[in-house]
Amino acid sequence: MILDIARLMLFPALMAFAAASDLLTMTIPNRVSLALLAGFLVMAPLTGMTMHDMLNHAGAGALVLAVAFSMFAMGWVGGGDAKVAAAIGLWFGFDHLLDFLVIASLFGGALTVLLLQLRQWPLPVALTSQAWLTRLHDKQTGIPYGIALALGALMVYPETDWIKTIDLVHLGLR
Repeated sequence: MILDIARLMLFPALMAFAAASDLLTMTIPNRVSLALLAGFLVMAPLTGMTMHDMLNHAGAGALVLAVAFSMFAMGWVGGGDAKVAAAIGLWFGFDHLLDFLVIASLFGGALTVLLLQLRQWPLPVALTSQAWLTRLHDKQTGIPYGIALALGALMVYPETDWIKTIDLVHLGLR
């Protein structure tokens, strides 16, 4: 039962924290990626994941890490985004990786267009005292892509075995 609650709460909570942190500070702390890695390493064997499946998930995470850090090197994404994307790839494995990448890309595109449009207008004076809004509104600031990564991950997570194998009746949720 505790393991099921952890599967319901850990990954979504870390995604929410990553998104909020990126929105408010334009950074995603390393502890988020490390917590995702540690959570996977603890929960995968406890949920009955085979070594083959764990290696599949590790391969997906490694692939995302390589591509994301190439994108980081080109200045397209932040380092925190690259690390979180790789950790999400670790959790999803190849079975759900493409779904995640497509959905996160769509959210990322929408977020980029929205922010670029909002940055064309002056920030209302009443909001200029909010440092995070001023930073977000600055045309020289990047896009907090962690928001798109988190939204994409939260859309795909319910379709994974992490959630589908939980006994919701036993938890009193059905």
